[in-house]
Amino acid sequence: MEQKSTPVRGVTEVQSEGGRSARKRRAIIEEATALFLRNGYQGTSMDEVAARAAVSKQTVYKNFADKEQLFTEIIRGVADRSEDVLDELGVVLRAADAKTGDDLERVLTELAVRYLSAVLQPQVLRLRRLVIAEADRFPELARYYYEKAPVRAVQILAAELRAYAERGLLQVADPALAANTFAYLVLAIPQDRALFHPGEEPRAEEYERIAKEAVRVFLAAHR
Repeated sequence: MEQKSTPVRGVTEVQSEGGRSARKRRAIIEEATALFLRNGYQGTSMDEVAARAAVSKQTVYKNFADKEQLFTEIIRGVADRSEDVLDELGVVLRAADAKTGDDLERVLTELAVRYLSAVLQPQVLRLRRLVIAEADRFPELARYYYEKAPVRAVQILAAELRAYAERGLLQVADPALAANTFAYLVLAIPQDRALFHPGEEPRAEEYERIAKEAVRVFLAAHR
């Protein structure tokens, strides 16, 4: 009796299918992110995510068991990317290699401007509002974001302030506390305003003015 041979799928066919699956997953994440940011967690449905991503509802559930898993993966992914960006900022800081008080003032001012530019991006602000709004529902996720973004930024800054103190450029008894002080001097006013006034973005010259004043006050205490 003649046996029928089972068709062997080619490598190209498998790769193509894998590529389509990856594209669909990216589309789901992108559209879900936009919906969560616009409508919040409660106001977003998996049906709407599927429609916006142009995939079937079955495809959405094949990639994500439920809305909670989808939301969690999105926030964790953003937090992980934030940590990568902050680590790169640490590399830039170390490369600056301040040797004098004037160097230090310049480096800290540049850092403050970069910090403001990164944190006050509209997408970042919307995400922060979303995480805060859902912190009671997802406390562990909110903690994860906090550790990967605000806390990581302070840790990187604290390491650099410690290095400057060891060179004699600063007087810093507690680098972590000093780093938190610096971060709040830079961010407190513009971030509070931006969080409560969506759409109002500070101008570049305002970044510079805030950065210079924050550094002046910080150095007055720690130079």
